[in-house]
Amino acid sequence: MLKGGFRRRTFVIDNFRAVPAGTIETVSTTFSILLADRVFGAGIWSKAALVAIPSMGLLLSLFVVQAVRRSGVSVNSALVATFALGATGFALASFAGDRFEVYLAGMSMGMIGVTLNIPLFSQIYRRHYPDESRGKLFAITAFVRKVFAIVAAFLFGMVLTISLDYYPVLLRFYSGACLIMAGCVFAMERVTLRQSNAVKLFDAFRHAGEDDAFRKLLISWMILGFGNLLCFSLFVEYITNEQYGFDLSESHVSVITTVIPESLFLLSILFWGRLFDRMNFYVLRCLINVIFAVGVLFYFLGDGLWPLYIGIGLHGLARAGGNVAWSLWVTKFASAENVAEYMSVHTFLTGCRGVIAPFIAFRMASTVGPMWVGLLGGSLIFIATAMLTPALMSHRRDVKNSQ
Repeated sequence: MLKGGFRRRTFVIDNFRAVPAGTIETVSTTFSILLADRVFGAGIWSKAALVAIPSMGLLLSLFVVQAVRRSGVSVNSALVATFALGATGFALASFAGDRFEVYLAGMSMGMIGVTLNIPLFSQIYRRHYPDESRGKLFAITAFVRKVFAIVAAFLFGMVLTISLDYYPVLLRFYSGACLIMAGCVFAMERVTLRQSNAVKLFDAFRHAGEDDAFRKLLISWMILGFGNLLCFSLFVEYITNEQYGFDLSESHVSVITTVIPESLFLLSILFWGRLFDRMNFYVLRCLINVIFAVGVLFYFLGDGLWPLYIGIGLHGLARAGGNVAWSLWVTKFASAENVAEYMSVHTFLTGCRGVIAPFIAFRMASTVGPMWVGLLGGSLIFIATAMLTPALMSHRRDVKNSQ
């Protein structure tokens, strides 16, 4: 499965990195909004900003890749810098006390720091993992990551149920996790990009103009992602804000928003990794989209707790497939040298929609209700899926002609 020594080394280290990475994931899925609501009593715009902040890191990641190419530093060194930023931010937030502005500033630094690095990791996976098993290897690491995300969500939820005064301890755990991840990437075999002093900030977008398949997928993904992010933005708000009819404890909120979806993620991620290696990408993408849409419709249109459990479970199932597809799809379309640039365009556009979607979602929820957010999100996902029909038909013709 892994012939080269440096490949095995990367795989082992990345699985160790998955432990703190799983812990960090609970920030955006549950605890940033939960703390803002229960500790600081933040308003809807402040909570929308917290949901949008990780996407700001994705948006800025485009420029990080270009900075790495101009400076000539290794991908590993750049990753260490982003994780150091994250550690500093979470540490700052842990000293906020009752000052929301300090909490917001620290969480902004922390969450941006841990999302800036995604295109750079894609370059590592492209260089170190073979094409025929990249999805499988990524899925194994994701499996480990989700185990610890579930454990962390469960434990942190119990701690906060005992007393919200323990929230600084959680944030210091997040800070330490960032430092451990920095050490892991520093220990990996060095990966570098071809240095160029003529790189322009938006130079990576030339690939969208030159590559027709890449451009069409970006458009479909933009619509899909916007619909999904509208709904994702409200997952925690919907069950923590009493005006929507739920009165749940901190541990129950954590179970719904993290433990259930991450458990389904855990159970299915290896399956999705194998599908990524073996199935046509367009077919895989459509399958994931349909599960996403059904999940959000259950979550927001159902009545009672069981639709919540089913909807969030389906979303976790789809998120497992989406995580593999979202993280690795550019490796199927880009040359080895251009993977980071392709991915930076993808993450930049993800960041754009991720910054906008929470503000629209929270505003819609406060005016017309969360149900309409779910309906809009589900509809956009179906539209994005329909846009892939021409590519699916072309694939079927190619298969038929080859037989």
